[in-house]
Amino acid sequence: MHIRLGYVAIALNLPNVTSSSHVTFTRYEKLISDEERINLLKKVTLSNLNDLYTILKYNIEHQIHFYRLTSRLVPLATHPKVKDWRYRTFFKEDFRRIGELIKNHGMRVDTHPDQFNVLNSAREEVVEATIRDLLYHHALFEDMDYPMGKMVLHIGSTQGGKEKAIERFIENFNKAPKEIRDKLILENDDKSFTAKEVLSICKAVKAPMVLDIHHHLCNNDGEELDLEEIFSTWEGTSLPPKIHISSPKDGPKDRRHADYINPMDFIHFIEKAKELNTDIDIMLESKKKDLSLFALVEDIKALRPEWTWVDQSTLEI
Repeated sequence: MHIRLGYVAIALNLPNVTSSSHVTFTRYEKLISDEERINLLKKVTLSNLNDLYTILKYNIEHQIHFYRLTSRLVPLATHPKVKDWRYRTFFKEDFRRIGELIKNHGMRVDTHPDQFNVLNSAREEVVEATIRDLLYHHALFEDMDYPMGKMVLHIGSTQGGKEKAIERFIENFNKAPKEIRDKLILENDDKSFTAKEVLSICKAVKAPMVLDIHHHLCNNDGEELDLEEIFSTWEGTSLPPKIHISSPKDGPKDRRHADYINPMDFIHFIEKAKELNTDIDIMLESKKKDLSLFALVEDIKALRPEWTWVDQSTLEI
C-alpha cells in the first residue's frame, strides 16, 4: 500500500513565486483601450504560468508527486464581460510545456473549482456560470494534454431541502457536458452533505468520491465511514482514491484549517485504511502548504519509525 502526500497551490518555500496573481474586473475595466486590457491579462497570465512551472520543478526536486493547481491561473478567464481573451491561443505552447513536465515525471495534478460553483443551484444563471467555470478547468487539462486531470466539487446548495437538492444535483450532473462529467470527483463538506450522502450521489452518477476527513468530523450525523465503499467508487479509473486531510484549528468541531496536520489524525486514518491495502493519494489542506507536508513526514518518522518511506513524500505500509 502506497500513500502519496500532496499540497495545495502555493509553495511557501519559494518566496515571491505564485501562480495565483489576479486581475480584478474593476482594474481591467479602468484601462482605456482593449489593447491595454489584453496586454495586462497576458502579462499576469504569463507570470502565473512561469511560476507554476517553477513550483512543479520544485515539487519534482522534492519528490512530491501530487499537487493541486490554482483555479486563478488565468485571470478573468470566464468573466462574461471580458471579450476576445484568447488565452488558449496566446499560451498554447506554455500550457503544452507544463503538461509535458507533469507527464514526464508521473505527477498527479487536479483542481478544486471555487465555492461559487453550485451545480445544484435553484437559479439557472448560477448553474450556467458553474458549467462555464468547469469548462475552463477542463480546458486547462486539455491544453496541457493531461487527460488524467480531475476537478473536485462539493454538492452545493440545500435550497428546498436536501432531497430536492440531491435530485437537482443528479439531474444537472447528467445534463452537463460529457467532458465535465468525466472529470468531476465529488467531496463531502463540513456543513451540508455528509460522506454517506455524497457516497450515495457518487454511486448514482458514477463519479469517484473524495473523502474529506476533517469535513466528516464536523458533519457526519453519527455515521461511521465505509472506506471500502468510498474506495470502490474509483474502480475503473486509472487513479488511486483521493483523500483530503486537515486538522481543526481550535477544537475538534472547528471547521477552520490549522497551519499544520496533527500527525495522530493522519496516523489514525492510515491505520484504519491499511486494512484495505489500497494505494491512496492524500491532499494536505493545511495552511502551511508544503511546509506542513515536510513537517508531517518528520512527525510520522518519529511516531511510526517502523513505517517505510519510498521517497520524500511517499509512504509504504
